[in-house]
Amino acid sequence: MIHSLQIQGFKRFANEIFRMSPLTVLTGMNGAGKTSVIHALVLIREATRRDDQFVELNGPFGLDLGTFSDIQNWNAPELVRFQLIDQQEAEYVWELQGSETALYADVKTEPQDVPAAFKPTGRMFQYLSAERIGPRSILGSAAVPANLLEVGSRGEFSAQLLYALDTFAVDPVRRCPGATENDAALLKFETERWLSRVARPVQIDTETLAGTSVAALRFRGPNEEWVRPPNMGFGVTYALPVILAGLTSGVDGLLIVENPEAHLHPAGQSQMGIFLATIAAAGVQVLVETHSDHVLNGIRRAIGEQRVLQASKATVHFFDGDSLSSPKTLSFTETGGIDSWPPGFFDQFQLDVAALTRLRRPR
Repeated sequence: MIHSLQIQGFKRFANEIFRMSPLTVLTGMNGAGKTSVIHALVLIREATRRDDQFVELNGPFGLDLGTFSDIQNWNAPELVRFQLIDQQEAEYVWELQGSETALYADVKTEPQDVPAAFKPTGRMFQYLSAERIGPRSILGSAAVPANLLEVGSRGEFSAQLLYALDTFAVDPVRRCPGATENDAALLKFETERWLSRVARPVQIDTETLAGTSVAALRFRGPNEEWVRPPNMGFGVTYALPVILAGLTSGVDGLLIVENPEAHLHPAGQSQMGIFLATIAAAGVQVLVETHSDHVLNGIRRAIGEQRVLQASKATVHFFDGDSLSSPKTLSFTETGGIDSWPPGFFDQFQLDVAALTRLRRPR
């Protein structure tokens, strides 16, 4: 697994080091650099899977970074540098350079070997962007064998993945709480169990049309008829690829999820936090970008109440929007607490309640 990520000369980061845990949470102000951390990892992944010594800045994984000058830090040299250090203290360095108007970056330096998450094998690096596909009657299919098939950065291959891996057995550590030995541990059923906890009780049906690149989903609630995704709502469709990616990611792989809380009710957001902590406990490195206190509290419950994940295996990086200071690194306690609570860190509920309380005081 990755122990730390150093970013130099990239976007808002002149030189910053981020500690990486089995579960790492990025949160804080808008436009403060959270997505830039994710983009650094995505560019590393793109560099490792190409043999032609350059990386595209637009297109792969849904990237839309513009030109090389758009990704350069305004106070740093022309070189963009990323360094990963793994748990065995091995170092991996990538250096990128390019002309200001280039829509790509030349890979000047790259390591001889790469961490397991960046090796060219299926489902070791899965990235789900915030801009996932909403409810669609028809989804696309990727022209790759089942062992390399992933959900896609927008969740666009969810139906195909669920159909192709119908006999995939889910790791016991990742199984949904409440599942018994008599319950089949196949991907379809575990996906239904987790999705029922996170969104609503639901069954899933998938099909592909022979000779085409089309796949389709249907959902059914208890005692209901099968319906197409547009008639089920956004929450189920948005949560499905997150659950599929978590259940299928390889051990020592990296799962990156932006806004896992999108379109989920508060209880579902909390359950999503528990799910992501469960996946991290199973040996997948999970990086989450979130604005949801419910997701955070779900992670806290997984640590303190359910003992799913050790406190030492989770980290929060809080971006307070101050461009002159580094993001604050926070740790969890064994009871699910957080070692410090800086101003602006998920305190809006208390601030709003305090303001309303003052209004009710007699004058």
